[in-house]
Amino acid sequence: MNSLEEFFRGLDPVVAALIATTFTWLLTALGASLVFFFKTMHRGVLDGMLGFTGGVMVAASFWSLLNPAIEMSEKYFPSAPWVPAAVGFLTGALFLFFLDKKLPHLHINFKEEEKEGVKTQLHKSTLLVLAITLHNIPEGLAVGVLFGAAATGMDGATISGAIALAIGIGIQNFPEGFAVAMPLRRAGVSRWKSFWYGQLSAIVEPIAGVIGALTVIYMQPLLPFALAFAAGAMIFVVVEEVIPETQRDKYTDIAVLGFIGGFLVMMVLDVALA
Repeated sequence: MNSLEEFFRGLDPVVAALIATTFTWLLTALGASLVFFFKTMHRGVLDGMLGFTGGVMVAASFWSLLNPAIEMSEKYFPSAPWVPAAVGFLTGALFLFFLDKKLPHLHINFKEEEKEGVKTQLHKSTLLVLAITLHNIPEGLAVGVLFGAAATGMDGATISGAIALAIGIGIQNFPEGFAVAMPLRRAGVSRWKSFWYGQLSAIVEPIAGVIGALTVIYMQPLLPFALAFAAGAMIFVVVEEVIPETQRDKYTDIAVLGFIGGFLVMMVLDVALA
């Protein structure tokens, strides 16, 4: 870990954010590549994977984002350090709420007539990719913001913490890529197309990561708001998208255990490596 930390410490924070979020994207692609070897997947496995994803996102929202945001706010708002975190959290959630209402998409495990957003004639596969793309925006943003925060030397943000977040997001992206590609393959889409759509869902992460890093580097006072913004967006995704997707069959207990496992993994990563 020390050598990895030294490597990232020697990089420009924007480059570091790009590398880290490219890593999370590649793990999504790696998960999606499993469609070359399997055509079906047990529903309980899918629900467990989605639960794991939700657990990682919830843990990251607090340990990697909200908690550092509150610590940093003590410098700018010593009498009420919770204000930037609260405002940023609410703004992030409302931002995803707006995108959820406007961007046409279809959640995993949902029927095509249950698509959300504005009315469209887009194909089901495209709607599935748009749903996970919506999901991945706050993840990439969170990694980029934390690398930018660490580079500016803000209290509560460290390079090791940013690396831990990238590793955690990457770990949960692996089953996520599989979870996107496999339903498409099961529906008769070719292996290559299923893989392509699966990896494509995370291509937004490097873009969001670079934007996040640039934002906090050039507008440091906004840093606590930016961290909390990413947290609010991630929590919205978990509650509105991830958890409902795991509660539509008889494997809800597996999904809950997956959620707890994901939360533990992210919490250990953040506390042990930060």
